[in-house]
Amino acid sequence: MGHAHHQASDVVVNATAEAVFDHLDDQSRLGGHMEKPSAMMMGGRMTYELDAGKGRVVGSRITMRGSLLGLNLFVTEAITERTPPVRKIWETRERLHLLVIDSYRMGFEITPMSERCRLRLFIDYTLPRSWSARLLGAIFAPIYARWCIDRMSKDATTAFGA
Repeated sequence: MGHAHHQASDVVVNATAEAVFDHLDDQSRLGGHMEKPSAMMMGGRMTYELDAGKGRVVGSRITMRGSLLGLNLFVTEAITERTPPVRKIWETRERLHLLVIDSYRMGFEITPMSERCRLRLFIDYTLPRSWSARLLGAIFAPIYARWCIDRMSKDATTAFGA
């Protein structure tokens, strides 16, 4: 994946590892923050298309389409690892057109703690290839990646309590 940058978030969730995994295993719920217009997306939003595996099996594909500042965005992800109730990872695939991030690998790890669990969400990403987009990426990619991770963490802690 080239030189990867990294963002991660660790939170304690008041639910079992199984309940948290089941909640986050729903890719459309997990990425719900991308489907709503937001300041981070400059009013743009993404829509999800899930294949028959619905992001719940290794090899399943998720396609996201949207627009930002009049630019069409497109990315295909594939589930590369899924080990309930402890770990799930997905990565970008061949066709993508994003603005401040190029390819990425994203996922979560859950550590059981009696009736609670520790949730770690992460993203490893590369910057775009063209020099102009790379410059934008150097400034905005860490902010955007942190926003994505924080939104997913907040979704889990809101659903179950922290």
